[in-house]
Amino acid sequence: MHNIAAIARRELGAYFGTPIAYVFLVVFVILCGIMTFYVGDLLGRGTADLVPFFTYVPWVLLVFVPAVGMRLWAEEKKSGSIELLMTLPITVSEAVIGKWLAGWLFIGVALIATFSLWVTVNILGSPDNGVILVSYLGAFAMAGVLLAVAGCASALTHNQVIAFVIAVALSFLIITSGTPLVLDAVRAVGGNVLGDAISSLSVIAHFEQPMHGVIVLADVVYAVAMVVFWLFATGLAIELKKAG
Repeated sequence: MHNIAAIARRELGAYFGTPIAYVFLVVFVILCGIMTFYVGDLLGRGTADLVPFFTYVPWVLLVFVPAVGMRLWAEEKKSGSIELLMTLPITVSEAVIGKWLAGWLFIGVALIATFSLWVTVNILGSPDNGVILVSYLGAFAMAGVLLAVAGCASALTHNQVIAFVIAVALSFLIITSGTPLVLDAVRAVGGNVLGDAISSLSVIAHFEQPMHGVIVLADVVYAVAMVVFWLFATGLAIELKKAG
C-alpha cells in the first residue's frame, strides 16, 4: 500500500507539474457547461436539477479520460523510463494501481471543478442534492472504469496518439453498447439474451440508477469488476514487455 501511495503521489505531481493539466481542467469545465446549458438547455427546462449535465457527461468523459490516460504508460515506454521504473522495489501490480489511482484522482478534481453547476441549480431552485451527490459518485466511478481502459490502451503502445485512439474506440464501444439504438439492433439479431448480455457491459446502463439517486449493488460490482479486469490486462501487457 505504501508503494501504491508513493507512485500515486509521484504521478499526480507530474500531472500538476505542467500547464497542460490546468488547460485540461478548464476545457473540461467549459465543455460540461456547454453541454449543460446549451445542449441540455438547463435554463429552459424549468427544473432545477443537473440531469442535463449527467446525461452528457459520459460523452465528455469519452474524450477527456483517454486524453488523461494516454500518457500513463506510453510516455514511460517512449522515454525509456519504464525500465527504470521496473527496477524499483515495487511490483507491476503496485505500479499499475498507483498510476491508475493518480489519474482517477486527477479526473476527480476535474469533476469537483464543475461544482459551480451544482451551486447554480441551488440558486435557481431547490434540487434534490442527495440525488446530485450520488450522480457525481456514479460519474466518478464511470471515469474510473474508462481510465482503466485507457491505461490498458496506453500499455499496448509507446505512442500517445495511438493510445488515445485505441482508448476512445474501446470507451465508445463500452458506452454505446447500452444505448437503445445498439440494443435494439443486437436484440433483433441475437435475441433478448444477447441484448441483455451486451447491455450489462455498458457504463451507460449502470449509470441510470445513480442518476436517480439510487446506489445498486450490481452497479458497484460492475464498476469494481471492470476496473480489476482492465488493470489486470494492463499488468499483463507490462509483464509481456518486461519478458520481451
